[in-house]
Amino acid sequence: MSGLRSTGIRTALLAVPLAVSLIGAAAAPAGAAASRPVASLTCRGKGVDPEALVRYRAETVIDAPLRTIWKVQTDVERWPSWQGTVETVERLDDGPFRKGSAFRWTAPIPPNPSTPATSLEITSTVEQLERGSCIRWTGPATGEGLRIDGVHVWNFTKVKGGVRVSTEETHAGAQVDANVPFATEILRQGLDAWLRDLKATAEARAHHQSS
Repeated sequence: MSGLRSTGIRTALLAVPLAVSLIGAAAAPAGAAASRPVASLTCRGKGVDPEALVRYRAETVIDAPLRTIWKVQTDVERWPSWQGTVETVERLDDGPFRKGSAFRWTAPIPPNPSTPATSLEITSTVEQLERGSCIRWTGPATGEGLRIDGVHVWNFTKVKGGVRVSTEETHAGAQVDANVPFATEILRQGLDAWLRDLKATAEARAHHQSS
């Protein structure tokens, strides 16, 4: 899963993960734009959950080589070094990051109207991947009184000034469906924070490599 996250606590889902990302007041990254899309992002023809009520899409342009951005994003075991409160990440397979790769990661969640404060455990599996172009992962995120099924898609496109990184994620589950606007706002905060951190980390690494 990717991402429920926030500035105060930034996490994610995969679906993303998935990404799950969670609560706080995260500002959108410089150069980012977000909206509810007409058509979903895809990776090898597969997109997010078309039935999910909670969804968000965002993008930013990163001034760094594609290979650098790809390395930062797919070296999942190093996420805690640059993503605020991703607490732990464990690869569940060996070798290159590829279709079928799986990883388990944890992030704290503050209390909210539906659930108490807890730690979220996310198990993400890469379902589709095209190296240097796109990733799609899925998986559940679970915590005390909470389960979210997430789908997270990432696209990477070379553009003038760098690489446009676009991401879209959906969440489904009884708890998030009970308050869609609130859950969507949490997801927005998480994905915006993830893009901001990815941009800052990749650009800093590219600057260091070129100096």
